[in-house]
Amino acid sequence: MSVAAALLTLSISVASVPTAATVVQAPDSPVTIDRATVLSAVDGPPVLLYSATNATGDAIDEFTVMVFVFRQGTLKARQIAPGRRTLDAHGTKYSAMVLDGIPLEPTDLIVVGVNQAQRTGSDAWWRADLREAAEAAAAKAGKQ
Repeated sequence: MSVAAALLTLSISVASVPTAATVVQAPDSPVTIDRATVLSAVDGPPVLLYSATNATGDAIDEFTVMVFVFRQGTLKARQIAPGRRTLDAHGTKYSAMVLDGIPLEPTDLIVVGVNQAQRTGSDAWWRADLREAAEAAAAKAGKQ
């Protein structure tokens, strides 16, 4: 193994056990998050690794992912980032998002969903407000 490969392996070592993120979605969302996990790096910000699936028969040109961070039931941060481009009809892709809004604590609840999508060849965007669904998920998690 080369020195560069060894350094790369060390730099992406996970510092703790991966944490599952809670997924929310609008009922008519053309893109769904199938699973999402937060990985905490030894030296760097946490990263959300997720898989997104196009639930339609049309190709999706772009979509955005929204992440909410709740601490003790209170919304502390919200972050939006573009997802992978060109999601084929009924296709699934994996992607990642750096969570650098605030330093995460082990008890924080991470809630994720797709809040915008644009079909290929269209100027129109599908949009959803996920805040209410995220707050409901946080309230439910707080009762468990």
